[in-house]
Amino acid sequence: MDEQIRAQFEATHAIFVLDMCGFSRLTQKLGIIHYLSLIRRMQRIVLPRIAQHQGAVMKTEADNVFGVFADVPQALDAARSIMDELIVQNRALPADWDVHVGIGIGYGPMLMVGDHDAFGAEMNYASKLGEDLAEAEDILLTRAAWERMGRRKRSFVQRRARIAGMQLSYYSASKRAPSKR
Repeated sequence: MDEQIRAQFEATHAIFVLDMCGFSRLTQKLGIIHYLSLIRRMQRIVLPRIAQHQGAVMKTEADNVFGVFADVPQALDAARSIMDELIVQNRALPADWDVHVGIGIGYGPMLMVGDHDAFGAEMNYASKLGEDLAEAEDILLTRAAWERMGRRKRSFVQRRARIAGMQLSYYSASKRAPSKR
């Protein structure tokens, strides 16, 4: 049965998980309608950039975007393009209108269910990185994703974290030092 399921649904991809930062603070301060407008602005920036870098949007859920790419370099290029555009736009706006995101990227075999969902260890790890560990402007890669970067590996910093009872080794493409959590 496992072999039949894998044969029908398993594929190897880079998975991209983006989460906006600051929901609780901004919603408490300015209300949910303000934050929903920020989500819409984020999507207008993010969704086209995923496509521009040969990716596909799997789904959006609240302030998250899940994308799939053939390989990690395209996912990383999309992530960097998104960060660059957000930084430019945020400079021109008041702080309460800024959009900040964190992104986790994984790579490996996963079960693809239609065009809108994926299951597997790398999907889980990328979600942990993007939603739980990444802070504003962070781009974090799983070990498997980092290994796909070839010569570009040297620009990453290895980090470790304990989350959900797991010890995770991951790689940061961010320039700043991690905060103390």
